[in-house]
Amino acid sequence: MERITFNPNQCGGKPCIRGMRIRVVDVLELLAAGISINDIITEELPDLEYEDVVVCLNYAVSKLNHPVIKAA
Repeated sequence: MERITFNPNQCGGKPCIRGMRIRVVDVLELLAAGISINDIITEELPDLEYEDVVVCLNYAVSKLNHPVIKAA
């Protein structure tokens, strides 16, 4: 996930794509709004590559997919 970068002096330290001021959450919000990956990389955020969008999805999954341990 080297495409995801963190810089405390940029975008409040939020995860961004390849050092640009494009936050992971910006990409996820576009996807949630129903915008296709192709439209994101050609119209909405043309500095992105297809792999950047896939990495955003994988990053979100990694943050949400953790085990839940219940006390007996």
